Amino acid sequence: MPEVSIIGIDLAKRTFQLHGAREDGAVAFRTKLARAQLPGFLGKQPRCVVAMEACAGSHYWGREIAKLGHEVKLIAPIYGKRPLMGDTRS
Repeated sequence: MPEVSIIGIDLAKRTFQLHGAREDGAVAFRTKLARAQLPGFLGKQPRCVVAMEACAGSHYWGREIAKLGHEVKLIAPIYGKRPLMGDTRS
């Protein structure tokens, strides 16, 4: 089975959503973790790129994830997923 090549993280206050993708773009996993579970989960993953939206908390998590040996990429919020036109939910 091919290894995960990139992990995307959606940071939130209590739980984080993670999406892992293989080199060919196939979904490797989708999971929801509590804050305390994140370092342990990422420590078990092969070294890869970890991407997340740049915000105040992402800088802290970026440093912690880099300590685990992953390459961290912070992306501008404009490139994150946005609601559809006319969708009033935030």
